[in-house]
Amino acid sequence: MSIKQILNKFTLGGSLLLATGCNLENEVDVVLPAYTPELVVECYLKAGEVPHLTVVESGTYLPSKADGTGQPTITLPTAAVPTLGLGINGITIQLPVDVVVRLTLPGGQSVPLRFAPGIDPVTRKIFTHIGTAPLAAQPGQRFGLDVSDTRGHHVTGTAGVPSFVPIDTVRYASNGVTGPERRTNFITRWTDPAGSADYYRLLLTNQRDLNDSEGDYLVTDQLFDGQTYTAPTTYRFTPGDTMTATLFHMDADYYNFQQSVRGAVSANGNPFAQPARIRSTVQGGLGVFTVLVADQRTVVLK
Repeated sequence: MSIKQILNKFTLGGSLLLATGCNLENEVDVVLPAYTPELVVECYLKAGEVPHLTVVESGTYLPSKADGTGQPTITLPTAAVPTLGLGINGITIQLPVDVVVRLTLPGGQSVPLRFAPGIDPVTRKIFTHIGTAPLAAQPGQRFGLDVSDTRGHHVTGTAGVPSFVPIDTVRYASNGVTGPERRTNFITRWTDPAGSADYYRLLLTNQRDLNDSEGDYLVTDQLFDGQTYTAPTTYRFTPGDTMTATLFHMDADYYNFQQSVRGAVSANGNPFAQPARIRSTVQGGLGVFTVLVADQRTVVLK
């Protein structure tokens, strides 16, 4: 076979392969089943703070097509659809305006939270309902939550107050290198109460890099019940960094919620992962209701 014949065969094969590849790129419209919205509740109580809560409606996983302008849209509530729609780039958040929220205190008193949307000045998170007075909370006490609207949605939940577990020490150590390559780690240590199942969330915040995704840990005391636990990081911080360690002592429901959130985030967009559902701490809807108890230490690395 001549060189010309061989080249002709390669050229014909490449053309067929190219044509076949082009035919593989076909758009498919998938018809999704009808979705029934649920109330989504997020409420974190803290002793000494005025309670506030966020409630929205859940929506479909795949957003509707955007209008192409990229401009925010607002859909005002009506008698038939009592939700305020806030949309951008095809994603719309439905904010129900017909929700009634009541908080049950440990003594049995029912306290309403009024609808007054705002932004928490500390966390910079949006809330929809707020109380009128700071809460008093003692370890072992329980709070109740009741959220309902005019369309038959009813979300309830209870949350206990964990005991306070202090941070024993925070310290840091150098990697032994001088100059611009010098790095330090950060070590947090606390003592676990003996004889009980305990759950923790350790949150490390670097003021220089608030988006550090490696500074969030979930820990159980299965292997160190009643002992001192030491949590070190890698050598990734630099002199001058301001580090804050926040240790949350949490109940099992909130721990499971946090684990399920991480599992859902990990599975999202991964075609080889099983779908992961959020393990809510409330009944009748989605979301979390818990009491936060934490100790905090701040240190400047030198």
